[in-house]
Amino acid sequence: MEAHRAHHPDADLEPLRRAYVLAESSHRGQMRKSGEPYITHPLAVTLILAELGAETTTLTASLLHDTVEDTEVTLDQVREQFGEEVRYLVDGVTKLEKVDYGAAAEPETFRKMLVATGNDVRVMSIKLADRLHNMRTLGVMRPEKQERIAKVTRDVLIPLAERLGVQALKTELEDLVFAILRPEEYEHTRELIAENAARPGDPLAEVADEVRGVLRESGIPAEVLIRPRHFVSVHRVARKRGQLRGTDFGRLLVLVNEDADCYGVLGELHTCMTPVVSEFKDFIAVPKFNLYQSLHTAVARPDGQVVEVLIRTHQMHKVAEAGVVALGNPYAPAADTPASDTATADAPSPGASADGERVDPTRPGWLSRLLDWQQAAPDPDTFWSTLREDLAQDREITVFRPDGGALGLPEGATCVDAAYAQYGEDAHACIGARVNGRLATLSTVLRDGDTVQLLMGQDPASEPSREWLEHAHTPAARIAIQRWLATHPAGGTDPAQPGESDDTCAGGVQVTAGPSEVTAEPRTASSRATEVPSPAPAATTAGPADPSASRSADPSALRPPVAPGAAPAHPAGGAHTPRSRRADVLVDRPGAAVRLAGCCTPVPPDEITGFAVRGGVVTVHRVECAAVAHMKSRGRAEIGVCWGDTAECRVSLVAESFGRPHLLADLTEAIAVQGVEIVSATVEPPSQQRVRHTYTLQLPDAAHLPALMRAMRDVPGVYDVRRAQHQPRTS
Repeated sequence: MEAHRAHHPDADLEPLRRAYVLAESSHRGQMRKSGEPYITHPLAVTLILAELGAETTTLTASLLHDTVEDTEVTLDQVREQFGEEVRYLVDGVTKLEKVDYGAAAEPETFRKMLVATGNDVRVMSIKLADRLHNMRTLGVMRPEKQERIAKVTRDVLIPLAERLGVQALKTELEDLVFAILRPEEYEHTRELIAENAARPGDPLAEVADEVRGVLRESGIPAEVLIRPRHFVSVHRVARKRGQLRGTDFGRLLVLVNEDADCYGVLGELHTCMTPVVSEFKDFIAVPKFNLYQSLHTAVARPDGQVVEVLIRTHQMHKVAEAGVVALGNPYAPAADTPASDTATADAPSPGASADGERVDPTRPGWLSRLLDWQQAAPDPDTFWSTLREDLAQDREITVFRPDGGALGLPEGATCVDAAYAQYGEDAHACIGARVNGRLATLSTVLRDGDTVQLLMGQDPASEPSREWLEHAHTPAARIAIQRWLATHPAGGTDPAQPGESDDTCAGGVQVTAGPSEVTAEPRTASSRATEVPSPAPAATTAGPADPSASRSADPSALRPPVAPGAAPAHPAGGAHTPRSRRADVLVDRPGAAVRLAGCCTPVPPDEITGFAVRGGVVTVHRVECAAVAHMKSRGRAEIGVCWGDTAECRVSLVAESFGRPHLLADLTEAIAVQGVEIVSATVEPPSQQRVRHTYTLQLPDAAHLPALMRAMRDVPGVYDVRRAQHQPRTS
C-alpha cells in the first residue's frame, strides 16, 4: 500500500485490502517449494507492479492471480466481489490444466494469455511480474526444470517485456536467465563488474560532475545520474569492444522537465564537450515501437574513453522503465480520468485498437499481427514454434501505404510480408509492388519509413509462389502461403513469373486465338522474342474454336477482337490490301519522298525534324530522338519538315507489365476498344517477373494517342506505357 500510494497518492486502498484478505485466507496452508507461505508470492508480484506505478485494478488482480488456479475461489466469486475487470485479468493469467490439455497445456496457456492481452495489456504486465518473482526464487528447483523455465523466459517473456516497454522487468529477467543458461560467462561478467567497482576513482562520476557544471551554467534544471549497466549489457559490450574501460560499465542519465530541455541539454553537451556524432539517436522525434523516448549521444574524454549519455524527461523515464504499466488504466474513458478507482469498471471491449504502431499503446501493431496469425495456427506445436520465431524479431519498422495508412512490420520484412499484412489471404493475387514510387520485386526488403504500393492482379485464381516462402518473414505470410500450398499440392507457380500454363503471357510467344480471346503459348525462357507482322485474316466470328488451330502459329491471331460498334480493321473475308497510311508531312525539299522514322515513330503534334538518307528519302524524327543528336554529331544537315492536315498516323508503344493469365488478350482488347489497328507486336522474354510488349499501331487520329495510352495503363498488371525510343547504332 505504501508503494502504491507513492505513485497514486489519492488511490482507494479498500479493494487492495479486501483482495489481500481473500488471497491470504484462500492460500492459507499452502507452501512454496522454498518453504515459505504461498501468500508471499502474490504479495511479491504485487509489490513489483506497485513499485512500477501500476494502478489499483492491476494490483488487485495480481494479489488474486493464483487464487482461481490453486484454490477453491471461482471466477464468479471474483466478479461478485471485485467486478468484471478484475475477473478478466485474473482469468487471463490463469493456466490451463495439464489434465485437460496434456503437453499442449503450456503453449495453449500462452495463446490464451496473448488473446486476453489483446483486449487488456495489463494481463501481460501481471504475467511478467509473476515470472520475475518465480525466476528470483528458481534456485530451489531441479537444474533441468530451471533450464526449461529459463529458456521459455528467454524466448517468450523477455521479448514480450521488450515489446511492451517494461525495461525494468526485462533487464532483471535477462540477468536471471543469463545466470542459469550461461553460468560461466555470468560468473566472468560478475568478476569484471566487481574488479571495476574496486578500482580507485570513477571516470563516470567525473564526467557526471562536469555535465552538472555545464548545465548549471546554462541555466537548465536537470538531474544527472549514473546508470550502471546490468550483467547482460556488460557482457555484450565486452564482446563488442574487447578490453573494458571504466566508462563501459555504465551510462549517464540526464532527466529534465520539458521536451525542449532535452534538446537544450544536447546542445550544451555538444558545445562544451567532444561529441561522438555517430552515436547520436533521436528517439523523441521518432519513438520506438514500444513507447520508448530518449535522446542518445556520447562524449569523449581527453584520455579517449567514451561516455554514453541518455537524455529524457521525467515522464519519458517513467515510461522507459515501466512501459505499458506506466500508462495506468489505458482503457479509462478520458485521458485525464484518474486510474485509481477502476476496480469495478466493466471489462474493456474486445479488439479495441487503432491503426498504427505508435498510435495505440494498448494494442500495438505487433500484437494485432500476432493475434491474427495465431488464429491460422490451430496446431499447438506450430503456434509455439512460430511464436518464438516471431518474438525473436525484436525490432519493428513502419511502412506507409499510398493512402496514408501505416503497416507495422518486423525488421527484415519484404513486400511479400506487406502484402499479407494488408490483404490477408487475398495477397495470393499480388503481382508486384512499388517502393517509394519505384518498381520493386516482391522479395525487396523494406526499410523504416518506406512507402509501399502493392500491385494486385484481378484473376481470382491467382496463386502464391513457393519461392515466396523464402522471402516471407512474418508468421501471417508464411502460414497463409503454407496453408495454400498444402491444399494445392500441384500448385505454387509464380503468378509474377509466368510460363507454367498455356494461357500465360510468357517469354517469347507464339500467338494463337480462339473465337473470343487471344492467348499466348509459352516458349522456353531462352526463346527469342517473336515479332508478329500484320497480314490480317477475316474478321473473328463467334463459334466453337477449331481444335486443330489451338497451337497455330498464325500471326494474325494477335489482331484484337472487334469492339462493339467499331469497324473491322480489314475487310471481312478478304486478303489484306497493303496501303501506306500515315500522317502527311510537308518537307522543304520538292519531290522528295518522306518516311517516318521507326526509332521514335513521330505523330502529330510532336516537334519534328528531317534528314536526307540514301535515295533522296527524307526521314522524319522527333527532335528529342537519340538518332537526331547522333546524326548531328556526324555532320548531317537538317531538313525543314512540318505536319500536314492528315491526322492519321502510325506509332510504336512499349508496355511494361507483370505477367499474368490473359494479359495479352486484355491488352489487345483495350487497344481494339480505342479503334486502333495493331500493325505488329513483340513480346520479349520475362526479366525479373516483368514482361515488355512493343506494339506498332495505326491510329485514325493522332489526337487519340493520350487516351489510348491511358486505356493500356488501366489494364491490370500493366504499370507503364510509353512511346518507343530506340538507341541509334554506333558504327
